[in-house]
Amino acid sequence: MNRIAVVSALIAFLVGVSVATFSEVRMFLPAILKGAVVTVQVSVLSIALFLFMSVISGIGRSHGNTAIRWISTVYIEVFRGTSLLVILFWMFFVMPEFGVTLSPLFAGVLAIGLNFGAYGAEVVRGAISAVPRGQTEATIALNMSAYRRMTRIILPQAIAIMIPGMSNLTIELIKATALVSAVTLVDITYAAVQQNQLHYRTVEIFTITLLLYYCLAQFVRFGGEALEDNYTRHLRRRG
Repeated sequence: MNRIAVVSALIAFLVGVSVATFSEVRMFLPAILKGAVVTVQVSVLSIALFLFMSVISGIGRSHGNTAIRWISTVYIEVFRGTSLLVILFWMFFVMPEFGVTLSPLFAGVLAIGLNFGAYGAEVVRGAISAVPRGQTEATIALNMSAYRRMTRIILPQAIAIMIPGMSNLTIELIKATALVSAVTLVDITYAAVQQNQLHYRTVEIFTITLLLYYCLAQFVRFGGEALEDNYTRHLRRRG
C-alpha cells in the first residue's frame, strides 16, 4: 500500500505540474482524454478476448485430445509468429476482399486479442505444467473425471502461478493498442499526433500521453499484485 501511495502521489504531482506549467493544456487535453476513452474501450475488450483464448488454447494444448492439441498449436504458432501490425492490417484491409468487412474497433480488438492470446496460451500451459504431477495422479486414483480434475485441482493452483505472467502481458497489450491508430481509430496516440499537428506543443502533448499510458499500466500492475496476494491467501486457507 505504501508503494501505491508513493506512485499515486508522484503521478498526481507530475500531472499537476503539467497542468500548471503548460498554458495551452486546456486546448488539447479534452481531445486526448477522448482518445483515452477509446484506448480503454479497446483494451478492455481485447483483454477479455486475450484471457479467453489464453485459457482455452493453453488447456487445449496441454490436456486436449489430438485434434484439439493440433488446432491449439496451429493457432498459437501462427499468431505468435506473425507481426501484430500485419495481423491488424489483415483484419481491416484484407478481410473485405473475402466479403468480410470489420469495423476499426472490431478489427483492432480481434487482432490484439488473438495475438496476445497466443502468448498467453503458453503462459497458461507452463503454469499447468508447473502443478506437481502427484496432484494429477492422486485425482486419477480417486477416479475424478477430466473436467473435475482440471477445474477443481489443477487449474486453481495454476492460476496462482500464471497471474504475474498474464499481468505483464496485459500491460504489453495496453501499450500495443497504440497500433489501432493505423486503422483510423482515434486512440490516445492518434489524438496526440493530431493535436500536435494543430498546436505544435510537442513536449506538453506527449508528456501527458506518456503519463496516461503509465497510469493505465500501473493500474494493471497493482491490480495483478493484489489479485495474486488475495488468491494465494485463499488457496492457503483452502489447503
